[in-house]
Parts: sequence; structure tokens; C-alpha cells
Amino acid sequence: IVAPILEQSGLKAGIDFLLAYSPERVLPGKILEEIIQNTRVIGGIDERSAAAGKELYSTFVKGDILLTNATTAEMVKLMENTYRDINIATANEFAHLADRFGVNAWEAIQIANRHPRVNILNPGPGVGGHCISVDPWFLVEAAPDISPLVHTAREINDAQPQYVVNTIERRIGPLQGKKITVLGLSYKPNIDDLRESPAIKIVHLLEQRQVQVTVFEPYKLDGYHGSAKSAATFEEAVLDSEIILLLVAHNEFTVLKPEEVARQTSARIAFDMCGGWQSAAWEKAGFQFYKLGLP
Repeated sequence: IVAPILEQSGLKAGIDFLLAYSPERVLPGKILEEIIQNTRVIGGIDERSAAAGKELYSTFVKGDILLTNATTAEMVKLMENTYRDINIATANEFAHLADRFGVNAWEAIQIANRHPRVNILNPGPGVGGHCISVDPWFLVEAAPDISPLVHTAREINDAQPQYVVNTIERRIGPLQGKKITVLGLSYKPNIDDLRESPAIKIVHLLEQRQVQVTVFEPYKLDGYHGSAKSAATFEEAVLDSEIILLLVAHNEFTVLKPEEVARQTSARIAFDMCGGWQSAAWEKAGFQFYKLGLP
């Protein structure tokens, strides 16, 4: 895309100027650290371009720098994020199956991961962010006839917010008129990024069912344009609630003490859709507790 645009100047890529591509490999919330420490891939349109890219990145990157061509570098990025998306879809589908068979998905995954060559991820409310939820579609669009696994994984993860809402309805019945407090809107814990967040999709689905939703996101709400009420504090969020719904395992949510929460709200139903809470503690505090992947 870039080379033809630059060559409109009359200059020739690889002759009059060098051109290389390095895919981003950073974790939101740790960008400055990871841009220095992580292994980097640099793909040049030719060997000189790749070498020049390495010379530039060597001025600040402490991790390994791997050289290849530009197309391979692009493919590396797509493969990395697609691999992660497929693994998340596997975990989410295992949660669906465990629910069907009456099995504790969390216990089963923990035991399965004791196998030295197994590393199953934890299920959750879906996949968000501007990379993992987007990049696999480039492969599907470019080669739909040979990417059925990639396509299916995307469909599973994109459908997970609906599965979450269906699970809530299956557990407690119709949701119309219910007052639900949603904890967390970002697409992953402990960051302020709302892009493609499954939590926001879940809020919209709840609003479509005439649920009175109050959201509490401790980081920021920039980019959220929904109609749900936004609370400034946890105490405000749960004050008039009937149901507490955990969608993002921010640190300040995972350390909540159920017995203290019980004194702050009249809500006695709690849902954990991301694995941030232990069921025994919430049940002991008097909550009717449900967790994604628990029968």
C-alpha cells in the first residue's frame, strides 16, 4: 500500500529510498517497556531496507531483532494474533461444552493444563482490542476457501457476548426491568482501552432487553457512547442494584470482599463472566452466584 503512494513522487522503492515494516508487538499499559524489551520483526522490501530498519531499531530495542521480507513480517503479525484468537475460542467453546455436560470448566482446564504439553486459556466474555479481534479477518477475506478454522474461531468469539446474556437469562429468567450493575468496560483487565470491547457489546444487548444498566469502569469511559448510566465509584454503582455482573477482572474488582459488598448493596445475585471471583466466598456472603463455565 505504502510503496506505490511513495513512488508517486517519482522515486523508486529500493533504489531511491528504503522501505521496511515492523509489526507492533506491545501490550496496552506496558507499551514503553515492551517496545524496548520485546523481540522485533523487521521486514524489508529488500535486504538493504531490512538492514537499515535493524540499524534504526537497534538504537532503542534491547530484545532480539529478526530480519525477513516485508510480506513475511505482515504474515507473522496475522499469525500471532490469529493463533491467540483460536486459542481463546477453544477455551470459550470448552466452557459451552462444560455447561452442557454439567462440568466445572475451570477445574477441568486447570487439571488438563497439568499435562506438560497442554496450555488451555481461560474462557471469558469475548475478544476485543484493535488486533486480535480484527487481524484474523484479513486472512479470512483474502483466502476464505482455506481458512475455515480462522473463520469459525472469529464467529465463536464474536458470539460470546450473546452467549453471556443468554446464560444470564437461562439462570434467572427474563431480564426486562432488572437493575444490573456492570463492572468493567475495557476489553481486558487493568487498561483503559475500550476498542472492540465485548463488555460494551454485552451492555448494548442488555439495554435491548430493557435492563436498567449501571456501568462502573475505573479507568476511563472515552469511546463509550451507550445510554447506560455511568457510576463514579463502586459504591454508587451497586447502591440500587439487583444483580452484579463482572465482565472485566480489573485488580480492584478481583480483591473485592463479598461480605463488604453485601453491606453496600441489596443485590444478592452475582455473575462472574471472566474468572475474577471465587464462588465459595460469594455464596458464603449470601449471594446467589453464577460463573461462566460453572454448571
